[in-house]
Amino acid sequence: MSTNPEIIDPLGLTALGSTSTPAWIRMRMVLGYDGAAYNGWARQPNVTGVQQLVEEALETLIRRRVRVIVAGRTDAGVHARRQVVHFDLTQEEFDGLPRRAPLAPGPALVRRINGILGRQDGAVWVHEADVAPEGFDARFSALARRYSYRIADGLERWDPLTRHLTTWHRSALDVEAMNREAQSVLGRHDFLSYCKPRPDATTIRTLQEFSFTRGGDGLILAHLKADAFCHNMVRALIGAAMMVGDGREQPGFLAKRLEAMVRDSKTKLSHPRALVLEEVYYPDDDQLAARAAQTRAKRDNDDVHTLPSKQEPEA
Repeated sequence: MSTNPEIIDPLGLTALGSTSTPAWIRMRMVLGYDGAAYNGWARQPNVTGVQQLVEEALETLIRRRVRVIVAGRTDAGVHARRQVVHFDLTQEEFDGLPRRAPLAPGPALVRRINGILGRQDGAVWVHEADVAPEGFDARFSALARRYSYRIADGLERWDPLTRHLTTWHRSALDVEAMNREAQSVLGRHDFLSYCKPRPDATTIRTLQEFSFTRGGDGLILAHLKADAFCHNMVRALIGAAMMVGDGREQPGFLAKRLEAMVRDSKTKLSHPRALVLEEVYYPDDDQLAARAAQTRAKRDNDDVHTLPSKQEPEA
């Protein structure tokens, strides 16, 4: 049980929501969603985000507004397989989750909230929920996030039945060329050229994995893993790699763009419908609080891996 509900979310509110009783029981919840019907994760005026649906479902159950904090906010149209959130409950609210059902509070919450989210026809589904370990923060305790992206290159690979999960590209793509480009931007860098900067936010990230493989079905599957991704970063990286893969840009394009540190007309975003947040990684329970504190600290702008010049061999 957490004794620190005062975790600030990106909107400047706490995970506590609105209750006069201390909400010291932190819940960790894992959910998936089909993002095609929603305007991204975040709650916004005049459009529907997944956050709004989850918070409204919790409000129906808990009888008050509950703010959820998410591991990573996804853009409009982007999907998630195992998104992670946290929120805080009072002892009375926690004890009341099972009602009269012979279930522990966590499984009871999953059963009841899915009953409400069922109105979305399966587009949003909670997989698990339980009391979070001490020090857990869905956003700041995370070590890394992993995304996947599916590409059907060539009209013969276009399948209307999977169009909501696959981007269609008219010409064939050179997977080996895209992999060479992907390898050239691995490491800790300022990814300004591939991000839509937010006010007072750094664009320094550590890209741990970036690769393309062609599966037995003929489709190309991209995997990206980083400590965190800034706004549009995944789609911009994939879009740039595809421009080399189809010959619109020359080899070395991704590294040159990274060095240029500029977002301009050459920054092309791949379509959001093929992008899936697959997994969020966390440290061992005894390291959660320390990781959260480390992540909150402003990234050092000087702590960046420089790209090797053409004259310098890679280490």
